Amino acid sequence: MTAESTSIAVLGGRGMLGSDLVQTCRQQGFTPIVLDLPEFDITNTDNLQQAVSDADIIVNCAAYTNVDGAESQAELAYKVNAEAAGRLGAIARDAGKWVLHISTDFVFDGRSDSPYAETDQPNPINTYGKTKLAGEQLLARSGCKYCIVRVEWTYGSSGNNFVTKLTQRAKSQDTLKVVDDQTGSPTATTQAAGVICKLLRKKPEGIFHFASAGYVTRYGMAEYIFDRLSMNVNLVPCKTSDFPSPATRPLNSRFNCGKITSLLDEPIDSWKGPLELFLRQL
Repeated sequence: MTAESTSIAVLGGRGMLGSDLVQTCRQQGFTPIVLDLPEFDITNTDNLQQAVSDADIIVNCAAYTNVDGAESQAELAYKVNAEAAGRLGAIARDAGKWVLHISTDFVFDGRSDSPYAETDQPNPINTYGKTKLAGEQLLARSGCKYCIVRVEWTYGSSGNNFVTKLTQRAKSQDTLKVVDDQTGSPTATTQAAGVICKLLRKKPEGIFHFASAGYVTRYGMAEYIFDRLSMNVNLVPCKTSDFPSPATRPLNSRFNCGKITSLLDEPIDSWKGPLELFLRQL
């Protein structure tokens, strides 16, 4: 089956990652089918069955991603992130279709001193992470052929993210407090979309970690952003505990991406280049 004749149902195709994936799929010769609210609801079984029957491959970018909101809307988060993923797997199994499902670093507690590998034991510390882990498990149990790609610290032009929130705050505040005890890899959704398209051709099975190369704290990331934007902002380092929030955040979000790198034709780019490009487009 050639890329030109392969149709890809992108569930959540108007979200931050989904919209970049749709664009990249088109550039790579695939035929993406954009499925998202309001006309497509991942918790609706009929919608899911239609999506699976209409496409050769299903990519699930649809998720309840409001990390703090999930603490008070746990039932909705579970329906979207867990139940729907399991149902998708069962429908895909019966149809003999392969599913690529997007997950998150939030399945880990962030207490490890090392970058997380796919073989490390998940231990989510908030409701969002728990529902995403449940989604992975239900998809795996469904018996379909699947690939789970965990991503972290993503940013893109469609949707709220750390970069856009930070630059917005800087327009009205001269001094910004940014945490210096959370470490990870800022990852552009354009970069993740390019990697996903490579996986669509190979259809690997199992769990894979993907993030930009290199690690930085949120504070270090903020320094880089304002330096590249030539914005004079007084940055004050602080701790995560200084910002009480409904959901606890993992402090270590670093990924070991060795497994996915073996499937790619080239090394993964550093986080700096894609972030600089994104800032130029802001």
